[in-house]
Amino acid sequence: MTQNTPLSARLPRLPLHPGDVTQRVLSAAQLRARGVSAAQTSAQCLPGGPWQHLLPGVYLLNPGPPTGQERLHGALLYAGRPPVSARRSPAGSTDAGYGEAMVTGVAALALHGFTSVGELGALHRIDVLVARTRRLRSTRFVEVLRTASMPVPVRVGEVPVAPVERALADAVAGMAEAADVRRLLTEAVRDGHCEPASVVRELSEAKLLARPAVVGAVDALLAEGRAVAEARLYAMVREYGLPEPVWNVELRLPGGPGLGGVDAYWPDHAVAVELDSRAPRHAVHGVSGRRGGRVQEDPQWSACAAKREHLDRLGVTVVRLTPRKLREALDQQATVVRTALMAAADREPAAYVMVLPR
Repeated sequence: MTQNTPLSARLPRLPLHPGDVTQRVLSAAQLRARGVSAAQTSAQCLPGGPWQHLLPGVYLLNPGPPTGQERLHGALLYAGRPPVSARRSPAGSTDAGYGEAMVTGVAALALHGFTSVGELGALHRIDVLVARTRRLRSTRFVEVLRTASMPVPVRVGEVPVAPVERALADAVAGMAEAADVRRLLTEAVRDGHCEPASVVRELSEAKLLARPAVVGAVDALLAEGRAVAEARLYAMVREYGLPEPVWNVELRLPGGPGLGGVDAYWPDHAVAVELDSRAPRHAVHGVSGRRGGRVQEDPQWSACAAKREHLDRLGVTVVRLTPRKLREALDQQATVVRTALMAAADREPAAYVMVLPR
């Protein structure tokens, strides 16, 4: 080669694969590890050149508009780059370069399969979660969110993504319209992405429950979650051949006080099923920040426990099922109920209770 040889011809041969986004979008450190100097990189990114400067320290190795996957990979490279003191990558390094960074917010929900947020490529912003100690600024299409408590990411393909509950909380934090919040929370439960209690817990830890746009949406979330859990309970009875109970009834002592409502009751066996779909709106006090607060005692839990104890003293077996158990292990929950029904013959006769619709 001579002084007049075009710079592009003097570049080291890069292992570019059109179908692999990790080879089309590279950080400055990854380019250095492949033998491309900063001067060579800058020359390739001149107007009309074959590369482009996608984000600070991140380069797209083609001149066309970046795809959604290229923007996503570039955002993670930008947010995951190490501090200045540790930016020299060992030669030949093929690390993805994401560090502890992960996608969150609306972009993460798109990766989790939420249909209401649209396609990844149509999003104007990609939220990326990093540790609170990172000194990074939001730039271009990347919004950097800092946290004192990094969740354990899940992998969607090779992309580290915040769990659904955390991604929901980070998405809701940037929304002002109640209809948008309601749509996201309802889809989360209706399509089986997560359970209402875990969503409300995450919203509480993010101190979002008191926002006007969130209050009504949480009511819709709980209603949707209960409807989904009831449908699974009905399906369990039918699919596993359990005796037909009376549904959604109030138990009461003759001439006495009410004993509370249950979701299913087998009078001949004195067995009740109660869906625990509570999602208490507890407040977090004490230590500032997202985590570490002291949770107030839940009066709803205390009332449920007292009801179960009262029914147990009367000889009524209460089987408590959670929406998560019904979603993840329906056959096991059917076995639990069947066992309780079979054990009724070995117990002392229960006190007579009245069964009323509720």
